[in-house]
Amino acid sequence: MSALFEELDYRPTPMGALSLRRRRDLLSGGDIYEIKLGDEFLMSSLFTASEIALAQLGLAALPGTSLDVIVGGLGLGYTARAVLEHAQVGSLLVVDAIAEVIEWHQQGLLPLGAELTSDPRCRLVLGDFFTGATSEAGFDAEHPGRRYHAILVDIDHSPKNVLHPSHAALYTVGGLTRLGAHLHPDGVFALWSNDPPDDEFQQALREVFATSAAHIIAFDNLRNDGEVTNTVYVATRSR
Repeated sequence: MSALFEELDYRPTPMGALSLRRRRDLLSGGDIYEIKLGDEFLMSSLFTASEIALAQLGLAALPGTSLDVIVGGLGLGYTARAVLEHAQVGSLLVVDAIAEVIEWHQQGLLPLGAELTSDPRCRLVLGDFFTGATSEAGFDAEHPGRRYHAILVDIDHSPKNVLHPSHAALYTVGGLTRLGAHLHPDGVFALWSNDPPDDEFQQALREVFATSAAHIIAFDNLRNDGEVTNTVYVATRSR
């Protein structure tokens, strides 16, 4: 296997073939980690600005200390690490439906794995975030009905471009209402999206939450042909 490219793991899953790859960036000389599902790129360590912004924007709206935070979607771990960089965070629960992704972090195959798994505030849990969002028991089997100060989600490509049809219900008024029930009265919901701000989704946020905003995150695509933009939605339960 060439030092410029290595497939670190390959797993057949019910969703399709899942692979973890490392390749050398010839411009920077650094390593880039990528996760693919079939022929589709799920995530890349080359582009992390908006994943980090998801945590920063979500937590910026919160006062107080000893905050309980949940992240839906572990991925390469950049949102989770950005959460843990905030001293006011007391606990972080990261829920991911793909066992292999959690294993890659626990086994140290991903560069942030050791940092996340060694932080006593952080727990990586295998589970369906969307099932937890709609249930009274919530996301944590060890603490049924637990509420959070912030729920940060980076799973689907966007509210309109979902990885599975069952996810679509979350982005409706009914789904957001059920999700909001897992927040403290002053809690924050934040969502990453690969698409520009969606008017229909923003209207649903306004119907459920006291305040909401769509933040455009722009970053260089490193190919010298312009910027790339993602969207981070931030909504609060009370003013």
